[in-house]
Amino acid sequence: MTNTDRTPLAGPVNPREIPDAAIAMLDAEGIVVGWTHAAEQLVGYTAGEVVGRSALHVLPPAEVASRASAFAERRHAQDGWSGAVMVRHRDGHTIRMTLRISLLWGQGAGTRWLVCVTDIGTLSSEASNGPVRESLLAHAPVGIAVYDPELRCTWVNDAMERHDGTPRGRRFGRRLRDALPAVEAEALEVVMRQVLNSGSTMVHEYRMWSSADRRREHVFSASFFCLQDASGQAMGVCAMSVDVTGNRRARERLAILSEASTRIGSTLDFMKTGQELADLAVPLLADIAVVDLLESVPFGLEPSARIAATSDRRPVLRRAGVASVDLGVLELPAVREEVVHVPPGSSFGAALRTGKSHLEPVLDTHAGPWVDHDPTRAQKVRDSGIHSLMVVPIRARRCVLGLALFGRSAELTPFQDDDLLLAEELVTRAALSLDNALQYARQRTAALTLQRDLLPHRVHGGAALDVASHYVPADTEHGVGGDWFDVIKLSGARVALVVGDVVGHGINAAATMGRLRTAVRTLADMELPPHELLTHLDDTVKRLSEEDADAPDHVPAAVGATCLYAVYDPVTRRCTMARAGHPPPAIIDPQGHVVFPDMPAGAPLGLGLGLVPFESVELELPEGTLLALYTDGLVEARDDDIDAGLDRLGAALAQTGGSLEDLCSQVIETLPAQAAADDVTLLLARTRVLEPAQVASWDLANEPASVCTARQVAARQLSEWGLEHLVTTVELIVSELVTNAIRHGEGPSRLRLIQHQVLTCEVSDGSTSHPRPRHPHILDENGRGLFLVAQLSRRWGSRSGGDGKVVWAEQDLPSPAVAM
Repeated sequence: MTNTDRTPLAGPVNPREIPDAAIAMLDAEGIVVGWTHAAEQLVGYTAGEVVGRSALHVLPPAEVASRASAFAERRHAQDGWSGAVMVRHRDGHTIRMTLRISLLWGQGAGTRWLVCVTDIGTLSSEASNGPVRESLLAHAPVGIAVYDPELRCTWVNDAMERHDGTPRGRRFGRRLRDALPAVEAEALEVVMRQVLNSGSTMVHEYRMWSSADRRREHVFSASFFCLQDASGQAMGVCAMSVDVTGNRRARERLAILSEASTRIGSTLDFMKTGQELADLAVPLLADIAVVDLLESVPFGLEPSARIAATSDRRPVLRRAGVASVDLGVLELPAVREEVVHVPPGSSFGAALRTGKSHLEPVLDTHAGPWVDHDPTRAQKVRDSGIHSLMVVPIRARRCVLGLALFGRSAELTPFQDDDLLLAEELVTRAALSLDNALQYARQRTAALTLQRDLLPHRVHGGAALDVASHYVPADTEHGVGGDWFDVIKLSGARVALVVGDVVGHGINAAATMGRLRTAVRTLADMELPPHELLTHLDDTVKRLSEEDADAPDHVPAAVGATCLYAVYDPVTRRCTMARAGHPPPAIIDPQGHVVFPDMPAGAPLGLGLGLVPFESVELELPEGTLLALYTDGLVEARDDDIDAGLDRLGAALAQTGGSLEDLCSQVIETLPAQAAADDVTLLLARTRVLEPAQVASWDLANEPASVCTARQVAARQLSEWGLEHLVTTVELIVSELVTNAIRHGEGPSRLRLIQHQVLTCEVSDGSTSHPRPRHPHILDENGRGLFLVAQLSRRWGSRSGGDGKVVWAEQDLPSPAVAM
C-alpha cells in the first residue's frame, strides 16, 4: 500500500469546473495516437482524420516550422510546455488557443506526449477567466495517467507520484483498486467506465493526504477524457488531476483580475491608467503600489524598444500612480507626476533594461548598489516598513513603457512566485490599455496633422466677403473627424463658400476629406452652379467608394459626406446655395435678425440617390449680412436635440458687434461643457457690395460694328478709372471676346468691366456652348483669338449665366488700385 492516507470522495463538483479542453495523445515523434470528442468539436477533425498523422496537420502553414522547432526544443529541455498557439480548424480558419504539453512515461521507458488545448475566444469571464486561469495554473503540477479499456494504467507522468507518492513503476498494468482503497477506487472506476461508454468528459473531486504535504488534507480534482483510435472507438481513458486545495485563493485572485478588466483602462489617459493600476493593487495584492512611466509615454510618444545597459544616461520616469494602505507613505519617494530618476545598479534599472520581473521576497534596504547611489530613497523605504518587493516592467509590443512596484509592509507574509504571476497579469492589463492609448495618440496626431495640413491655413473673401473660421477637433474618445471648409475666389469678384463633413473619424476620414476638398476646388474652377457641383461631387464620392471596395486586401470603410456650397456675387448681392444632407446656413441681417433659410436638404453624398436632384436657392442679401456655415458638431449634443443647438447658435450669432474672429470664439464658447463627440467647424462671412462706380456694362448689338463700339467704351472707362496703361491690352481682349460672341453666340451680347482686386472683362451672349481653345496650324486664318486672350490675361474662363454663358478674362491692377 502507498504511504498516503485517504478520505472518502468529496461532494458534487460545481458544473463550472467541468473542463472545456480538448485532449490529444502523441507518440515520441509527434504522431497523433489518441483523439477525444472534445478535440473533434474544437477543431473539426474526426479521430479517423487525425490519428496516425502528425500533430502539425492542425497548425497553420505559416507557423508549422516555428512551432515544430519550438516544440522540439522545449520537449527535450523539460517535461512539458505551455503557452498560446494558433490552431487550424478543419474549415481553414485559425483559432487562438492556450496549449499545454506534458511528457508521459510508459513501461520500458517509452514516452508519449499529452496535448491539452482550450479555445481562448469561447471562455467566459464566469468560467474563471479562461486565459488567466491557464496562466495561473501553467506552473501547477498536473498529474496525468492513461488507462486502457480494462482500466489498467499504461502511461503516467512524474507529477502523479508527487501527488500520492506512488512510483510509476508500481502503476503500470494495474487498476486503481490495486493501489487505492476499495471505496475510493470503485468510485473513480465508475466514473471512468461512464466516460468509456459515453465518450463524454467528466470531473470528480476527492480529498486525501498528500505525501508532499502531511500537514493538511488536500483536495484534488480529476478530469476524465475518453481517447479514441483511428476508427473512433474508445481506446482508453485519460485522467488529469490537479491539487485544488488553494482554489479559494486562486478564485480570489481571479476575481481581482476580473475586476481589473473594468477598473483598469477606463480612459485613454496614461496617468489615470497608472493610478487605476495602483488603486486596484492596494490592498488586494500589496500594501504599497507605485507606477512609473518612461517620461515620453504620458506625452503619447513610444519609447525605444530597449534601454541600453551600457548607456550613461539614467532612465527618467514620471510617477503615474501611487497607492498605500498607510496614507502617510504616499510621498514615498515622490508624488504623482513628479520626475523619478532610476538608480543604474538597482533592480528597477535591470527590469527596464531586460524587460524581466524581479521578485525580492526579503528586501535588503541596507546594502546593494542602489542603496549606495540613492541613500535618501533607501531611508524612505526603510521608514515605510517595506520588507518584500516585486518590480514588474510594463511591456507592450517589445517596448518597456515603465515599471510597477509592489511592496508589503503591514502584511508580514513575503511575496511568493504566485504573487508575482498575479502582479504580471495585472500589469499586462494596464500595459494593453497604455499601448492602446499610445496607438490612439499616434493615429490621432497623424490624422490631426493631416487634417490641419489639408484645411486652408488662411481664408480670404476678396472684395466680396470678410471671412473668419474656427475648427475644433473631436475629443480623445471619438478622434479627429472629416470636417472641412473652404473659401474659393471665382470670376467676376464672386466667392464660393464650402463646408462639408465626411462620415467617420480618424486618418481615413481626414484623407477622404482632403480628396473631396480638392474635388470641390476643381469643380468650382469649372464655374458650375451649386446644384450641378454637388451632383458631380456625389459621383466623385461614389467612385471613391467603389475604388476602395475593389482594392485587394482592403476592408471598405463607409464613405459618405454632407456638404453645403454657396456662391455670393457682390455686384448683384445675390447668394446661390445648395446642400447635400448638410445643416442649413444661418443668415443674420444687419439688424441682428437670425434665420435658417428653408431650402431643399438634398441627400448626403455617396448614397447612390442620384435620382433625387440637388436644388439651388437664390437669396438677395443686404450689405453687411452675416452668413454662418457650420458642421453638425456645433449644434448637436448628447443631451439636446438639434433644435436646441440651432437656437443656441442663433442667439450667439445675433451678437453682431466686434470682429468676425471674436464672434467665432464667442460661438465656440457656447458649446456644452462636455467634450465634443464630433469635430466642430464654423465659417463666418460678412457680405460686401461693390460700388456702382466699380462696375460698368454695355449692351451690344449682334453685328460686326459692335466690336469697334466695345473697344471704344472699354478704353473710355479705363481712362476714367485711371488705368490708361491697360487700354491697349484690354482693347485686344474685348475685340476677341466680342467677335466670338457675335460669330458663335446667339442674340445680343453684353460687355461688363469690374474693378475690384483685379480688372475683370466679361462678355455674355445667349449661347450655352462654351469656347474651347484651339491650336491652329501656321496657314490657318482662324482659331487664334482665345490663344491671344490667354497670353494677355492673368487667367480666363467661361461660366453659365442666365440663359447663356459668360466668357471672362482678368488683368492685374497696380498696387494703388488693389488697395481700393
